[in-house]
Amino acid sequence: MTAPDVTTASDLEKRTMRKVTWRLMPFLMACYLMAFIDRTNIGMASLQMNEDIGLTPAVFGFGASLFFISYFIFEVPSNLMLQKFGARMWIARIMVTWGLVSAGMAFVWNQHSFFVMRFLLGAAEAGFFPGVILYLTYWLPPAYRGRMLALFAVAIPVSSFIGSPLSGALLKLDGLGGLYGWQWLFILEGLPTVLLGIACLKVLTDKPAQASWLDDEEKAWLQGQISQASALAKVSHASPWALFRSAPFWALVIACCGASAAGSTLGVWQPMLLKTFGLTDLQTGLINAIPYGVAATAMVLWGRHSDKTGERAWHTAIPLLLIAVGALGTFIVGGLLPTVILLTFVLIGAYCFKGPFWSMASGWLSTGTAAAGIAGINATSNLIGGGLMVNVYGQINDRTGSHLLALIPLACLTVLSALAILWVARVGARSAPAT
Repeated sequence: MTAPDVTTASDLEKRTMRKVTWRLMPFLMACYLMAFIDRTNIGMASLQMNEDIGLTPAVFGFGASLFFISYFIFEVPSNLMLQKFGARMWIARIMVTWGLVSAGMAFVWNQHSFFVMRFLLGAAEAGFFPGVILYLTYWLPPAYRGRMLALFAVAIPVSSFIGSPLSGALLKLDGLGGLYGWQWLFILEGLPTVLLGIACLKVLTDKPAQASWLDDEEKAWLQGQISQASALAKVSHASPWALFRSAPFWALVIACCGASAAGSTLGVWQPMLLKTFGLTDLQTGLINAIPYGVAATAMVLWGRHSDKTGERAWHTAIPLLLIAVGALGTFIVGGLLPTVILLTFVLIGAYCFKGPFWSMASGWLSTGTAAAGIAGINATSNLIGGGLMVNVYGQINDRTGSHLLALIPLACLTVLSALAILWVARVGARSAPAT
């Protein structure tokens, strides 16, 4: 048997990954962009909606947090359904239903209807993010995952970078056609998601073996790389239930809680915090976009650096510590400019975390545990980090009148999260479930 041609293999790798990247990543990023616009536009809508339908900060915070409760309930079942029916069909189903529910938010009229619709939105979107993370493990060899997962997740800060000014502009449609501005916001930002969901049926392919847009040599190389990565997974062949009983799994959940809390809390509350500096709705939308634009650039560079060095743990822990610095700093300093800079630190940390963390987590899981494991980590961290902290922020703000004081619990959580990820890196693998 002759040795493989290294030059040919390198050319084959470049050609295959170029096709995979351009086929999947722009479209999935567009889908996730709309997911986060639909999830977080509640923050901009609240600038008008809360007064129109009579929501106090505590009631608004509780209603916003209901998204994460239903998200938690339906996340793992949704990801298991994706495994059963295929990513193409299931991601399409998720997007169509959440787009319709998001547009339907325009018709809430009191706190109870607001509670119901936020709960339904979480149920509709459940499974999308972990589903795409799982889907990308079918297409991306480990050496590409840090940068590609960061590239995919860059849609989160970009959604606010684009969505905040857009939402601020849509709020100015107040009175058009007899609807409030916040109603137009939900309708015009929800319906494009439905169209993208339908497009999934045409664009996505479930597995490399089914890809008509790859030739046989490219399919064989890619399938070989993915199979080799699965064989090296640290939790090889462990059952999902054994995984859920392992200490490293829960340490990964705690680690993810900090970043989830930072992104979710600022996504919901940052517009109102900025509005306290006397800004108009449009000014609030424009300034709210600045931290997200910086975070979008930083997370791509950070994910690329993590891949280049092959290091994951500190590339995950450092962003978590940056969140704590930013959150505590807002309590110490005053003024619009320092506050925006410190909120930018928080969001840089929240989003730079994602590429290295999900590369680390997906590499720790085997094929048999990946669907339940990724969904379990994401759902639980969203419930604790997102749902609980969004609600805690609202309660503290309602009782003290201080947005900055409400950020202190977030800082404490992210320090704990950083310690958890460093523990996993050091001793967690030894505690993996038995094969």
